[in-house]
Amino acid sequence: MTATGVEPEQRAHHGAWRAWLLEGLSEQTARHPGPHGTTSAEHKGHRWWRVMCLTGVDYFSTLGYQPGIAALAAGLLSPVATLVLIGLTLLGALPVYRRVAKESPHGEGSIAMLERLLPWWAGKVFVLVLLGFAATDFIITITLSAADATAHAVENPFAPHWMEGGNVWITLLLIAALGAVFLKGFREAIGVAVVLVATYLCLNVVVLASAAWHVVSEPKVIGDWTGAMTAEHSSPLAMVAVALLVFPKLALGMSGFETGVAVMPQVRGDSSDTYENPAGRVRDTRKLLTTAAVIMSCFLVLSSLATTMLIPQEAFKSGGPANGRALAYLAHQYLGEAFGTVYDVSTICILWFAGASALAGLLNLVPRYLPRYGMAPEWARAVRPLVLVFFVIAVSITLWFNADVDAQSGAYATGVLVLMLSAAFASTAAARRSGHRGATVGFAVVTAVVAYTLVTNVVERPDGLKIALLFIVAILLTSFASRVHRAFELRAADVTFDDTALRLVDAAAEAGPLRIIANEPQEHSTLEYRVKEYSQREETHIPEGGPVLFLEVVIKDSSDFTTDLEVHGVEKHGVRILRVRGAGVPNTIAAVLMQLRERTGQVPHVYFNWTEGHPVSHLLRFLVFGDGEVAPVTREVLRRADSNPKSRPRVHVG
Repeated sequence: MTATGVEPEQRAHHGAWRAWLLEGLSEQTARHPGPHGTTSAEHKGHRWWRVMCLTGVDYFSTLGYQPGIAALAAGLLSPVATLVLIGLTLLGALPVYRRVAKESPHGEGSIAMLERLLPWWAGKVFVLVLLGFAATDFIITITLSAADATAHAVENPFAPHWMEGGNVWITLLLIAALGAVFLKGFREAIGVAVVLVATYLCLNVVVLASAAWHVVSEPKVIGDWTGAMTAEHSSPLAMVAVALLVFPKLALGMSGFETGVAVMPQVRGDSSDTYENPAGRVRDTRKLLTTAAVIMSCFLVLSSLATTMLIPQEAFKSGGPANGRALAYLAHQYLGEAFGTVYDVSTICILWFAGASALAGLLNLVPRYLPRYGMAPEWARAVRPLVLVFFVIAVSITLWFNADVDAQSGAYATGVLVLMLSAAFASTAAARRSGHRGATVGFAVVTAVVAYTLVTNVVERPDGLKIALLFIVAILLTSFASRVHRAFELRAADVTFDDTALRLVDAAAEAGPLRIIANEPQEHSTLEYRVKEYSQREETHIPEGGPVLFLEVVIKDSSDFTTDLEVHGVEKHGVRILRVRGAGVPNTIAAVLMQLRERTGQVPHVYFNWTEGHPVSHLLRFLVFGDGEVAPVTREVLRRADSNPKSRPRVHVG
């Protein structure tokens, strides 16, 4: 084996692997091949009811485990607590997310609404915290749904004996299969989602109709249920009070609203829709949210009544035959093992696909924010590396919770409720800003109710908050480490010059390479510029007689990472000035210099004065405020942008 034989082959193999892994990498945020990705210009979208099925694989799939969780939380009062949950869904969550759909019609969700409320670094940190809770929601959706799908498979009477007790490895296998689908390329989910949702809902209608028939034919079960409730609770008022106390544990029944907003880019809308005013898309998304909420509410109350009346309470406990699969228990008991198996297969498929919907939501959410903040590597814009990262996290969560559905429900509810709280608060702020007093009060009440639900859930099941805090800490640490690592990039998406700036640049370039004096303006007086030019010519030996241009950078928001730069030319009393607003002084100067080189075809020279102070404090100022010791940082940015010293803009310091 020779270097000419093996090494080129290895390099080619490595290059092919890298190209495959980073396929789809784009500077355009949220253009990913998942179902929540932004549609291309030529893509016409889908009818709202078809997109409803896409969000429905997440929302409706909770029927697989929600009745069992409700029975564990509320016992015989499960139907009453479910009615409270439905009231919050229809009168609280639905109006909130209808407002979110109007305020963020391109799928950004409530996080983008709140991002606009807080300036500078506070807004960025707040978004990172919300992303931690969103990651909790979506990751636990993947692991919990896979675990519940496993429970349906293992509990099936036709399941082979070697699957018994194999919940963990079967769940890991389902998660691995989900990751494999996305690694291959998850291009079109709408058609699959429509088939899964239609089949699953039809089978549930059959199961609930059969349960209703048994209740009607044996009316004593109603008497037994009401009698048991009366024995446990002294009055209807006491029942309602208890239901109000326990309904926070049922919060999983509202898990699909954030996904419903995320899929907005897939809604077709009207032919007259524009990016600035997609009125048809907003209208149809509101139809989607309303229809899904009404359908789910009907199924929730009917399933809660059926499972509470027909299934013994002991069967819901951990290890019981109805734990995590209450409706499947009824399907097997009343419709036979063959139908029950069909129901199990349908439930397994939709639960597994709910994980696909959640993973696609993550692939849409993370690249929308972190790379834009400079808080993730550029490869985070590609699908496959992110899939591998999320796969490792999902495997870790599954092993931690031992693939237990009940154990993960607290973390799931925490993520759902925090996102719902952020949406309610954002809607309150938006209504107040619009001057709608009634809507402001209504959304404020919903915010208070969701906050109470969240606090109650966290107090009773702190595991959810612990998991969310782990995600938040991990996101904060990796994000700020990435920001520091990428701080010395050019960070300019585009550099443009106005007509005056171009005229000044072209005139100065006629005398040879451009001579640029970096200036921090104080008085904007002619005397100030003359004194600055004189001192720079003396200290840095600018050639006599040649024209100079002053370059002034104003920091608009140092927390931003990538910005578009617009250079404006100013000529006053013979002083020629280029002014630009950017996120960081050194990066902005370097980007302008690189563009000037392209414009003139000559290597420009830039001149600085040293700044007094400790280098560490200057470095911290640069990282936080975007300035500090500008000269050496500008040189480092240029060095990383152009490895060839001969073509790199020259930096002079006096």
